[in-house]
Amino acid sequence: MEKDLAGRLLAVVVFAVLTVLGFSFSLYLIINANSAYTYFLAAFYLVLSVIAGLFNTFTAYSYYRSYFYSRYLDGITKGLRRLARYPTVAVAVASYNEDPEIVAGTIARLKDLDYPKDRIRFYMLDDSTDKDKADAVRKACRKLGYRYMHRNNRKGYKAGALNNLLKTMKEEFIAIFDYDESLTDTQFLKDLLPYFSDEKLSYIQTEKRYASKSFFSDTVDLFDAFFFRFIQPSRALNNTAIFAGSCGLIRASSLRETGGFPEYVIEDTFFSFESDMHGFKSLYIPKVYAYGKPIATFTELVRQQWRYNYGDTQFLGYFMKRSRKESIKKRMSLISSIDYMTHGFGLNYISVMLVLFTLISVLIVFSQLPIAHLSIQGMLSAGYLTFDLELLGVGALFLSIIAPVILTKMYFGSVRKGIMVFLLNFALAFIRAKAAFAAVFRKKYKVIWARDSGQKGYRLLYALRNSVSEVAFSASLIALGIVAVGINNLYGGAWLLWYGALYVSTLFMFYKYK
Repeated sequence: MEKDLAGRLLAVVVFAVLTVLGFSFSLYLIINANSAYTYFLAAFYLVLSVIAGLFNTFTAYSYYRSYFYSRYLDGITKGLRRLARYPTVAVAVASYNEDPEIVAGTIARLKDLDYPKDRIRFYMLDDSTDKDKADAVRKACRKLGYRYMHRNNRKGYKAGALNNLLKTMKEEFIAIFDYDESLTDTQFLKDLLPYFSDEKLSYIQTEKRYASKSFFSDTVDLFDAFFFRFIQPSRALNNTAIFAGSCGLIRASSLRETGGFPEYVIEDTFFSFESDMHGFKSLYIPKVYAYGKPIATFTELVRQQWRYNYGDTQFLGYFMKRSRKESIKKRMSLISSIDYMTHGFGLNYISVMLVLFTLISVLIVFSQLPIAHLSIQGMLSAGYLTFDLELLGVGALFLSIIAPVILTKMYFGSVRKGIMVFLLNFALAFIRAKAAFAAVFRKKYKVIWARDSGQKGYRLLYALRNSVSEVAFSASLIALGIVAVGINNLYGGAWLLWYGALYVSTLFMFYKYK
């Protein structure tokens, strides 16, 4: 425990130093600005640094505060009593044109839940439009004793399917699992239901993780691992734990009182917010009860991140609109407002900010600021090194690179995965940003997922077709970097060449991990 707390404190220090370095470089740009153009650049960079600083500060706060969640949860757990009676539970699995074999394996494993058979009922919510897949799932449900529910349209997506169940189900609780989540602990219901002795408790979310398969899939799993290990516990202390869509248990009456699941792409986040605003409590249990199918390809990851970013952007607009109502204002504390805002901004911040920092870097390199004219001789000059603030800016860039590596090594024991997480954030930057803008302008952006035979030539074509924007941006950065080096601006050239190499990682990921 002492080591864990020390690690979290180190994470706080890393983010604090990163914030200070970013502000210091902004100060350097302001001090050395000598025209309206350079003042504009300095101001723009300062705004970005402020946003990044606020996000880093909140992240550091979450890392540190999450350490105390186990103590909070222990306090609740100690007061629990065994169930006086077994409430009725609906176990629901939603599916849409998924592999019938995976679905059959998931629903078969869920039948092993340790719970009185007369108090539990299983539902398959299948919106499949592929007749063969729908027939195969229906057959598996008939064999396993599931009630098969099929809709002829996908109105409301997964939320619509769950709301359709809510209209007819009589059970007191609903346990939700994804089609590809394999149950690993049959005590799921018996472990969680005692917490609902608190009548105001609306839902419990457990830790979601993916099964291990490869270096790539295990690295992708870290995206969820960071959220569930650090962010979710911190939020739970504020009663703003996010219901993550599956591996969770909901009181049906509270779900009905909130109006069911809001019918958006990520219905779970919207429901979490509405549950909180209706005066209900939530709880997070940091234990894995089921593992999802690993995300084995970059294409799968892109589809997931597209949905997350599109949905988070929708939620941000929804939150801002709802939070203006007087009844909502009264229920929200400052910290809960920050929780919901940062959740909506989260992935958008990582993606859009990366692109904006890159663009401002190009403008700075070709500006009249001193940093734009650092030659090889200048770099070797001790006198030039008196520009301490400029060096702090270089330090900020360096620390932003190694921060994820430090944290991944510290908590997951791998430097390689930390480097991969860093690269994936750049590889996904344009994709996440496009999803955010598509949501803002209410457009449905569709990536062309080309089919290929798996041969190397076709594989490269597939990667190129799906990373046109990133390759073009990367090529521009590399060309500008070469120009900068050509005019004896070594530092600026290296800066742009480095960014150019990072953005071409999208092409690499599509090719390597198609």
